[in-house]
Amino acid sequence: MQASKEAAPIPTERAVDYEKYRLAAKRAERATAIARVILWFVLAFGSAAFMLPLYLMVVMSLKSSQEIAASSAWALPKHVTWDNFHIVLSNPNAPFFLFFQNSTIIATFSTLGVLISASLVAYPFARLRFRGRDKLFILLLSTMMLPGLVTMIPTFVLFKYMHWIDTRYPLIVPAFFGGGAFNIFLMRQFMMGIPRELDEAALLDGATHSTIFWRIVIPNSGAALATIGIFAFVYTWKDFIGPLIYLTSPDQQTLEAGLRTYQALNAEKWELLMTGSVLLMIPLIVMFLIGQRYFVKGIVMSGIK
Repeated sequence: MQASKEAAPIPTERAVDYEKYRLAAKRAERATAIARVILWFVLAFGSAAFMLPLYLMVVMSLKSSQEIAASSAWALPKHVTWDNFHIVLSNPNAPFFLFFQNSTIIATFSTLGVLISASLVAYPFARLRFRGRDKLFILLLSTMMLPGLVTMIPTFVLFKYMHWIDTRYPLIVPAFFGGGAFNIFLMRQFMMGIPRELDEAALLDGATHSTIFWRIVIPNSGAALATIGIFAFVYTWKDFIGPLIYLTSPDQQTLEAGLRTYQALNAEKWELLMTGSVLLMIPLIVMFLIGQRYFVKGIVMSGIK
């Protein structure tokens, strides 16, 4: 018989430290997994809360008035009807395609003006050094604290003296003179991430600042331009106060103002109002789906490709 069993190995200090590290790593991994699950549920709940009005709008646009009155607004349609879209698109008292044309013209030219003017103003703030640059930039940013309602009356009086009321000029021309403090700020921050060595090399080759702007800075700022373009287009497309104040003729109305007119004509027909809202929203969804890749790049990128 063997005299004694083999003695168990005595844990060394290194083995004890490794076991503590392994347990701590396992606890950290478990805590990270729990935090991810909680974050996922929070994001899912937030997304559902934001999607509920959209869901309600789409569901009601596919129901008849009798089904809306007989069933819950949240219930899926038992019989999907597309007649609501035909009625909205063919209503002579609120011509949808005319409103769509007006909105497209105003939003397109306004977005183009924002892209041009915001880029031109942001370039000297980002790439040039001159006296008082930072103070001017702070003054520019301070305009973001001024509510739009404060300048609404003097702006209206100005355009009235210029005989621009009931024209598209008040909704388009201002976009070509500045582009908005936020858009300038976003473009400046993006342009500052482009290496200055490109400017110095171009200057040594005899290039002017206009050449640097158009051939170096702008081609490398595509993501920021796409981001600003999406912001500007969505803001102009959804603008209600501007067309309401400056456009008085029915044939000059945009979709947003035209939807208010349609609401006045069909106050109790919720299926038609929801259908008009769905049609108003479709171009924005299409535009975002097309430009979402560039939109994300414009937010996260800080240099050249």
